This record gives sequence, structure tokens and C-alpha cells, in this order.
Amino acid sequence: MKIWAVYFSATGTTKKIVAAVAQALCRRLQAEERAFDFTLPAARCGWPEFAEEDIILFGVPVYAGRVPNVLLRYLDTLSGNGALAVPIVVYGNRDFDDALIELRDILRNNGFMPIAGAAFIGEHAFSRRLAKGRPDEKDIECAKRFADGIFEKLKQETFLGPKLPGMPFPYRGYYQPRGEKGMIDIRRVKPRTGSSCNGCGLCADVCPMGSIRHENIRECTGICIKCGACVKKCPAGAKYFDEPGYLEHLRQLEEGLTRRREPELFL
Repeated sequence: MKIWAVYFSATGTTKKIVAAVAQALCRRLQAEERAFDFTLPAARCGWPEFAEEDIILFGVPVYAGRVPNVLLRYLDTLSGNGALAVPIVVYGNRDFDDALIELRDILRNNGFMPIAGAAFIGEHAFSRRLAKGRPDEKDIECAKRFADGIFEKLKQETFLGPKLPGMPFPYRGYYQPRGEKGMIDIRRVKPRTGSSCNGCGLCADVCPMGSIRHENIRECTGICIKCGACVKKCPAGAKYFDEPGYLEHLRQLEEGLTRRREPELFL
């Protein structure tokens, strides 16, 4: 048996949660741990070969209440081979809407057997204030308890899939923010580069869409999914967003979502 930590994690929050669950479960089962990080484009050219006796802890961030749509075509090439799976989503303190049930369905439709699920909170991709520093120690302790719950469930002779919140397929539409003048559309918004840029190229290294190139790191020439990787990981603080609709949405999030959301576990 292998315990797989599989994740897309542009700023590291999803990785932190999935890794914590995987490590705790490996200790309980005395099993071998493997990891597969498909955040960067170079990794998304195939999948590991999962065995029926494996357990796959599969994590993605929540974008607009759903599994990131830029990943759907790649996720549809999965082959579970009957392995047990645990869908895990991480969201920025607003809501996970239909993301968890959608990820469960993707895994189930591609040959996995989902036996549990969870929604955790991570620092919002747009903000350094919203869910600041999460997942924190309390979240990690909850991840360990989740692993304990999975361990206990594995003792059962048969597994029943968890009942998850959300709207079954067809899922609800993607979350759309509203401003004073109606819907806020930030799909084409891209980061700008300030004068503090020293040309290190880290932003090109961490962009999960490959949209920032070393030949011209000051521009985002492809799709931007607003994951926050280039902004939060820039050592010079040179990357930023200044589009008015984006800033209005950010203000709404930071002012309106101050209540701490807690992880939800489904076993």
C-alpha cells in the first residue's frame, strides 16, 4: 500500500493540508508515502500509476466555488484503477460551494473509490489579510484528526461514500462577485510589475500556467488564473494587481469575510 499526496497548490496552502493528512495517515498505517505535485505545467503530461491497494489524498484549491476549470481537461485523463481516494479542497474563507462534490465526482468517474472528503481553509490567493497564515496550527491538528477518521473507516469491511454538501451535477455556476455597477469580471485581469523587480525570474518559475516567461518577466502573456503565486512569492514585492474591479472585489472579501471559517470533515 502507498499513501499518495496529490495536489495542485500555487501558493502552498493546499500542499500543506494534503501533506499533513498524508503524513498522519502513513504513521497510522505504517505505509509508504508518495507525492505528486501537478501545479506546474511540466508535471501535467501524465499521472503516476495508482494501484488498487493505494489511498490517494487528492487536493485542489477552490476557484469561484468550483474545481479550477483550467484543470478539468487534465483531470479527465486520470486513471484510478480502483484505488481509494479522499477529495480535499482548500478555500479562502468564503465558501467551497460545489467544489468538493465536483472533485468527488471527477475521481469517481475516473476509476477511484472516494471514501471521505474534507474542505479546509487557506490564506486567500488575492489577499494577505483574509485567512492570514492559514492553514495554521489548529488547521493542521484538524488534518491529523481527519487522518485518524480515515484510519478508523478503513477498518470497516465495506466503504460507503461520504455524503457531501453541494449541488449534484449539473453544478451551480461559478461564483460571480458584484459591485455597485453590477457584475465584476476579473477573468482577463493580469498582474503588473513594479520598479522593484530585480529580474530574478522566480515569477516565471512558479506560474502554474506558464504565462510568465524568462525572456520577458514583466508581462503575463498567457492565461492568468489569479492564483497569487507570482505576487506572494516575489522576493522584491514587484508583482501586483491594480485593476479597479479586482480591487473592489478584494475590498469586499476582506471587509465582509472576517468570521473565521473552520474545516469541515466528511467521513
